[in-house]
Amino acid sequence: MLEVIAVIAVILAIAVAIVLILAATKPNTLRVQRAISIKAPAERIFPLISDFQQWRSWSPYEEKDPAMKRTYSGAERGKGAVYAWDGDKNVGSGRMEILEAATPQKIVIKLDFFTPFEGHNTAEFTMLPQGDGTHVTWLMHGPANFMSRLMQVFMNLDRMIGRDFEAGLANLKTLTEK
Repeated sequence: MLEVIAVIAVILAIAVAIVLILAATKPNTLRVQRAISIKAPAERIFPLISDFQQWRSWSPYEEKDPAMKRTYSGAERGKGAVYAWDGDKNVGSGRMEILEAATPQKIVIKLDFFTPFEGHNTAEFTMLPQGDGTHVTWLMHGPANFMSRLMQVFMNLDRMIGRDFEAGLANLKTLTEK
């Protein structure tokens, strides 16, 4: 009986070691980016992103927890605007602050997650003229701490977060192409 337990313990120790080694080989930065072409001028898209209260009309994260508590502070929109949220396990809690709002082509946001996992990233939206419309890019980047890298052993964060970005960009497209 002790031999069986010893074999199981060795197998578990090897499995844990393999997972930790795989996590250590993951990149120490996280980068998720999606883009879409929208047949609308940047001037129509920009206000929906630079005003956090407008995010309820297009952000896929707003739908994940309708009972989420939201707090707005700082500037009403643009540089200095702050949005904090506290929700269920689907959205956790965090805070965003607009650091740069170059009308109508770029918005840079400091993005801090507190729960369920702590993370500190930067989100950037760029809007570049393209023919009769605008090419919109949503980018999130930042350091990947060891817990994030451990999660990446079991799930594809680019695919998971990227799906949300794609949904949000599609919502922006629908809202602004009317």
